[in-house]
Amino acid sequence: MIEIRIHGRGGQGNVAAAELLANAAFRDGKFAQAFPSFGAERVGAPVQAFVRIDDKKIRTREEVREPDYLIVQDQYLIDTVPVLDGLKKGGLVLINAEKKPEELRIKTTATVETIPATEIALEIVGKPIPNAIMIGAFCSITGLVSLDAVQEAIMERFPGKVGENNVAALERAHEIIQKRRE
Repeated sequence: MIEIRIHGRGGQGNVAAAELLANAAFRDGKFAQAFPSFGAERVGAPVQAFVRIDDKKIRTREEVREPDYLIVQDQYLIDTVPVLDGLKKGGLVLINAEKKPEELRIKTTATVETIPATEIALEIVGKPIPNAIMIGAFCSITGLVSLDAVQEAIMERFPGKVGENNVAALERAHEIIQKRRE
């Protein structure tokens, strides 16, 4: 079973990101679950969301304490919230940041990747909501879920121009990651 923990702040689309990723995994023929965990329900408050993906039914319902992957939608949470706690050896941390991974000086043995998701969101979506970009980058890096499935999930949840803009933002993230791999 693959476990993913998404960290961000209220208003960044953390819960939607988890649901879109789980929906896309389901579209790819996998079993998936997504659910949030948050305290004070307000914009700006730290929020976590969890995703599990597997080839068989998922029976566990507890929070993800030892994730394979971390998606961090606000890089400043790393200094204030124990974001890296429990990350499995050889894991991946994807961070919404304009800096290169080594410039963040994160103390971990995991692979660290960054993408300027808020910048892309402002440019394409017109709002600082980085979730589609983060999911696009995540799928490009891991190959865990197909981009086609994520695009379909986005268009189903956000039909019309909102969905189209989010798909365009997701595609930009994919392009950036692919250029880095060349």
